[in-house]
Amino acid sequence: MPSLWISNARVIDPAAKRDAVGDLFIKDGKIVASLSVADKKKAKKIDASGLVACPGLVDIHVHFREPGQTHKETIETGSRAAAAGGFTSVVCMPNTAPVADTPGTIQLINDSIKRTACIKVYPTGCITVGMKGEALAPIGSLKRAGVVAITDDGDCVQSNELMRRACEYAKMFDLPLMDHCQDHSMTVGAVMNEGVVSTRLGLKGWPNAAEDLIVARNAILSEYTGAHIHLQHISSKFSVDIIRRAKKRNVRITAEATPHHIALTDESLGTYDTHFKMNPPLRTEEDRLEIISGLRDGTIDILATDHAPHTDYEKDKEFDYAPNGILGLETALAVSLEILVRQNKFKLPFVVDLLTRKPAELLKLEAGTLAVGTPADICLFDPDKKWTYDAKAGFSKSGNSPWHGQTLRGRVKTTIVDGRAVFDGTCIL
Repeated sequence: MPSLWISNARVIDPAAKRDAVGDLFIKDGKIVASLSVADKKKAKKIDASGLVACPGLVDIHVHFREPGQTHKETIETGSRAAAAGGFTSVVCMPNTAPVADTPGTIQLINDSIKRTACIKVYPTGCITVGMKGEALAPIGSLKRAGVVAITDDGDCVQSNELMRRACEYAKMFDLPLMDHCQDHSMTVGAVMNEGVVSTRLGLKGWPNAAEDLIVARNAILSEYTGAHIHLQHISSKFSVDIIRRAKKRNVRITAEATPHHIALTDESLGTYDTHFKMNPPLRTEEDRLEIISGLRDGTIDILATDHAPHTDYEKDKEFDYAPNGILGLETALAVSLEILVRQNKFKLPFVVDLLTRKPAELLKLEAGTLAVGTPADICLFDPDKKWTYDAKAGFSKSGNSPWHGQTLRGRVKTTIVDGRAVFDGTCIL
């Protein structure tokens, strides 16, 4: 593997509090302090003038659909979409077919990762058998098989007692427990946020309280058991308040927001476009602004995409019957820069931190830093480059994105994994 010399980049490494124009050197797949004169002569040099060089982006919430739903996405196509978005490490959810509730299924997933992934992909295991919320999955065996967290994402555990026991086992095996916060009894038949817009459109509403109740439950159980519970894709202003108050008591909870929940509201559903249908649903402008406030003050810890591919024929149905979910990996950086940096005046290093160091530390992944001796996982991007996103021509196997055909600003130029370029701005290498 040839050495790499990235020159004249704006290097942003939140872990080292570094933000300055400079060079990066890579040898044998690792970050090094410098290269010898001889190595510099042989190195592949990348002139990154005008570009930002940061740790490879980290997404701890993606759906790659393998095994069993490979008509929507595979580990190979999902990892390619991730690389095109600047991501070098992602964590995939266990709601596959079969669900990832046994060591055998985890082994199957890990085998596919080794064969086909162009970036680093980490599996999660289920909290409950079959994701049915009735009995605990073999959490210790899943940990030994290599999962980095447990979650029933998409099917929130409804039993408080079962969730309590899951917390106890998760703490015992030092595994974060990631929860999709939804009280199912309040969302039967619901397809969008409950409010003025749902009334106007004649669609069954999904109240904030369905999320808020489970967020409060998880804060209580985390405090009671000492387990680390990570709250997925927070969408409600009331949930932000619950999390903020729990963190003041040093409760071991963390939370994520998605680019679509900081960018869009339920007003987007006015034409019944199913590309805006997701779980949790897009909510009001007031909710959107409070999520951004939560990111600003640290109440919400990270950004994650909840990349959820579906085929055209699945999404092309009456609104009530179309599945929830959108693509997110190829657009996450541009959308986050637009909403947080340009519109809300966040500092660029702060936003990079939300997408690199913080998610890596949350799940103890070897990622999110440019420290000497660490794997050379790097994202090079132009924060001001305008481009038109064509979801149909993207790297995902599906095309269900609300940003299809829109002009975005902020483009990944090169993605490097273990010192090897895997994306050059136009194609996977």
